This record gives sequence, structure tokens and C-alpha cells, in this order.
Amino acid sequence: MELPAKGPVSGHRKPPYRIETKNLSYKLQLGFEFNWVFCWNTLNQATTYILKDVNCEARPGEITAIAGPSGAGKTTLLEILAGKISSSRVSGQVLVNSRPINAKHFRRLSGYVSQEDALFQLLTVEETLMYSALLRLRGGRKEAAYRVRVLMKELGLDHVADSRIGEGSSHGISGGERRRVSIGVELVHDPLVILIDEPTSGLDSASALDVISLLKSMVVHQGKTIVLTIHQPGFRILELFDRLVLLSNGCVLHNGSMKLLEDRLKLSGHFIPRNINVLEFAIDVTCTLVIQTSETLNNRFLIKDHRYDHDLRIFQNNEIGEDSLSYQNSVFKEVLILGQRFCKNILRTKQLFATRIIQALVAGLVLGSIFMNVGNDLGQVALQTQSGFFAFSLTFLLSSTTEGLPIFLQERRIFMRETSRGAYRVSSYVIANTLVFLPFLLMVGLLYTTPVYWMVGLKHNIYAFLYFALVVWMVVLMSNSFTACFSALVPNFIMGTSVIAGLMGSFFLFSGYFIMKENIPNYWIFMHYLSLFKYPFECFMINEYGGDEGRRRCLESEGAECKLYGAGFLKQQGFIESQKWSNLAVMLGFIIGYRVLCFLILWCRGNRTRN
Repeated sequence: MELPAKGPVSGHRKPPYRIETKNLSYKLQLGFEFNWVFCWNTLNQATTYILKDVNCEARPGEITAIAGPSGAGKTTLLEILAGKISSSRVSGQVLVNSRPINAKHFRRLSGYVSQEDALFQLLTVEETLMYSALLRLRGGRKEAAYRVRVLMKELGLDHVADSRIGEGSSHGISGGERRRVSIGVELVHDPLVILIDEPTSGLDSASALDVISLLKSMVVHQGKTIVLTIHQPGFRILELFDRLVLLSNGCVLHNGSMKLLEDRLKLSGHFIPRNINVLEFAIDVTCTLVIQTSETLNNRFLIKDHRYDHDLRIFQNNEIGEDSLSYQNSVFKEVLILGQRFCKNILRTKQLFATRIIQALVAGLVLGSIFMNVGNDLGQVALQTQSGFFAFSLTFLLSSTTEGLPIFLQERRIFMRETSRGAYRVSSYVIANTLVFLPFLLMVGLLYTTPVYWMVGLKHNIYAFLYFALVVWMVVLMSNSFTACFSALVPNFIMGTSVIAGLMGSFFLFSGYFIMKENIPNYWIFMHYLSLFKYPFECFMINEYGGDEGRRRCLESEGAECKLYGAGFLKQQGFIESQKWSNLAVMLGFIIGYRVLCFLILWCRGNRTRN
């Protein structure tokens, strides 16, 4: 059954949304979970209830606060309402306008703000809101710019529009402003339902009051349905709440107004001291409320609110329009918007951008000075030195791009939030990420190749130089794709560095440089063909010693007689000249393959909670 939404009504009025839960329960299954690797979970049978028989309501034009002591289940209840937890793991019902919720559709129509501010630190406030608007609104840049201007004025962010988000107390905007930006990111498409986890967390009393006052103005003037979790609000904040859902150990102790909660406490024989607010006192005496709360007591104080009944009946039988469920932009436009955002983040990440450029140039100069003119030397020692140079170059190139892992992991949090709300397609993200790194890594490859190639004294041929540069570019692209793939797979930075370092070491071991292919055990031969070192290493060797020039090039001589030519050396090593281009095709396959795997993993991770 579809979620009710805007129907054929007069004007541009949007429907109100009333959210209800009936006998909602959520069991947490205890045990070791492999959900970061696979799309399914491996768990044992031990379970415990996080929520049990929860019945509550959130009405349009009201702020509904979910409160309770730590571990009461506040965030879990909010995530279920937001559709972040799969309905297959929840028993009971979540109703929107008296009809079963369709989580996938509801996520696109609502706004969800997590407790942690997942924002790009190097973008300005205006840029952050602008990119969110471009991805979630139709009408192009002009309409998005107008919406952002209005939103910044509503949020009180005009004075920091050009300030970067930053992180920490000494950089960027303040904590309260950052919190308002997080809320603004979810408000650009003007949702009628907003769900916020701990909007006052980490804020001083003045900033916290500003945030809640902003939300209050939205429910009063725009009729939004706002549900938030809160721990222990002050008196002034508490007065702004219309409805309170008090939880304890996963059970609802109260669902109604603050006046009703105060009456219940008095009926239970409690005296509320002057220096403590009603909610704080209620949390302290939750055990008493559990014993004395009953269905009869609920009905005694329950007052029916008819303000929105007429509106809800109008929209109750209408289904969501296809426009609300489709993506707001084409794949091409999504790639363009995401690509622009990627470029800004890369160019402003000085530690990544400047360090990678300097690292490539300095490494090329240092290696060139170490292996100076070794390509012009003859003899077995010279051949071993040149092979060592190729091997070390690959080690440097394949390991130097893995420092992008923390950046990929940080982006993943934002990606998961945006795609879960239907902002853009997973494929658009992967394509944009790939295209943005193409010119950046080409520049890195050329900065390394140009000095080292001529200083080492490799083949004096412009075509050989261009081929060498092409192979270097393909190598750094392979490494970047490999890192992107595993950043989508691993749960954290420590696991990521361990896995990537271990696999890179294995690839080097089975590349054929240390152990010839013929000497690798049959049960390990698959690692030889999966090695990222094997194919570029062969390309370097064939490029240097192959071709017509290689057949005439003498590598070892005794007196006036040449004992070993370039073609003979390649034959000794088991390299075939025709592999010069086929190996490039294999490397391209690795680049595309790891990107496809990255797409599948990201799609799978997001799809676990979207159904």
C-alpha cells in the first residue's frame, strides 16, 4: 500500500502527515555480524528488546519530542520512523495518515538529520546547501539558488554563507551553525516531515534554544510534522514542545502534552520541586510511572485534537505521484553536479593535493638520481638493477594512492545519507568519482615519469616514453580504484589499511619478480593472474627491451661479440612482445572491475535498509 501524499487539490498546498506506531517492537539480535562484507547478516539466536509494544503519535503542526534516559531506545524509534531500519526486523505497524508506511517512498518525502553532522568540511555553508538543492530539486541552478537564499535567511546563516564548514573549535563555523546547516541540507526540498536525532547535542544553552526555536517556527508557520529525540532539555526548550513521548527500557511511559505528564506525576503522589523541570523529574521516577501507568489512565487524560482531521481525510486515499518517487535529475546532470563537488573537495584538500604532487615530483627526482644512467650500462648487474627500478617504481606507485582511504571513508557516510533519501543514483556517484580522478592522477603520473625516465636513461624514444607514462597512469588508476573498492567494503580506517596493505604485499609476492610463474604452486597460481604488479611490470620490461630497437640492442657482450640481445632477454624471462597491448587491456579491466565492485558493494550496503 502506497504512502498518502499530495493529490489533486487546489493550489500548491501540501498534505499534512500524522505518524503513528501501533505495538511497535524491535529485537536486537546479539552476536557477531558480518554485515560490512556481505548483504546478509550472520547472527546467533540470542535477542533482546530495544523497543517493546510502542504506541505513540506525532501530529502535523507540532513538535513531538522523544525523551528518556540513556539506552531507552530513543534513537532506535526515530530511525524506524525515518525508514533507516529495515521493516523486516521490526514487528508492529508504523502508519502515516492511518495507512502503512512505505519506507522507500517516505525517505524521499521526509528529512532525517542524524546526531553526527556528516558534512564536507572544505565546502562553504552556501555551497553545501547549494549542492543539496541541485541534487534534490528540479528547475535548475536558478531555482536552487533562490531556495538556498530563502533557507539561509530562515536558518540565520546569511552571515556565514561564505565560511567553510570546518571541524573543531578553532576552524570553520560554530557548533550551533553547523547543526543548522545539517538541518538545512534536509530542508532544501521542503519536506513536511522532519526527524532529528539530538538536535541540541554538544550545543550551549543559547545555541540549543536557537535551534529548537527555529523548528518551532516551522511547525507554526508551515504546518510541518517534526519529531526529535532529546535527553534533558532546559525549561525554555521544554516549553516549545507540543507533545512528549517518554521512553524507558524500550517502553512508552507517556505520550501526550507536558501538562498531561505533570498531572500524571501529581496523580502518582509526586511533588515536583521548583528547581527541576517536569521531564527531568519524570525521568528520575520512571519506575513509578511504569507501575502506575494504565490504559484507563491514558484515556482519562486523552484529549482528541480535530484540527487536522479534515485535511487528513482529504489526503488519506491519495497515492504518491511518480514525480515524487523519481530522481530529480538525469544521470548526466547528477554526474556533473557530483563531479563539481568532488573537484572542489580535492583542490581544497591541501594535504592530499599538494602532497601528492610534491611526492610524485620528488620521488621521480630522487629515484632518477639513485638509478642515474643505469639504462645505458651493460651486463647482468645492470639488468638486475633496471628490473629492481621497475619493481620499486610499481611498489611506490601502487602504495602511494592508498592515503585517499580516509577521504573515501568520510565521503561514504555522506553518500549513504544522500542516496538513502533519493538524492542521486549510486552509479552516478561512482562514475563522477572515477572521472574526477582521471586528470588528477594523469598529472601525478606525468610529474613522476618526466624526470625519472630520462635521468635513469631508459630507451631514448618518444613513443617509448609516452607508453611508459601511459602505463604509470594506468597503475595509479588501478590503485585508486582498488582503494575505492575496499573503502566501500571495510568498516573503518584500521581495517582498511590492514586489508589493503596485506593484499598489496601478496600481489607483489606473486607478481613473478621474486618467484617465477613456473615455480608458483598450482593452488596459488590464481594470485599470479590477479596481481596488480604482474601486468605493468611486464609492460615496462617489454617497452624497454622489445621492438626492433630491442632486437638490435646488446645487453651483454664478451669482447666484440654480443652474448645477449634485448629480444633474447625477454624470451629468457618468458615475456611475449604481443602482451605489450593486451596487458594494458587487462589493466583497464582491473580499473573498470574494481569500480563495478565498488558500485555493487555500495548499492548492496544501501539496499539493506531501503527495502
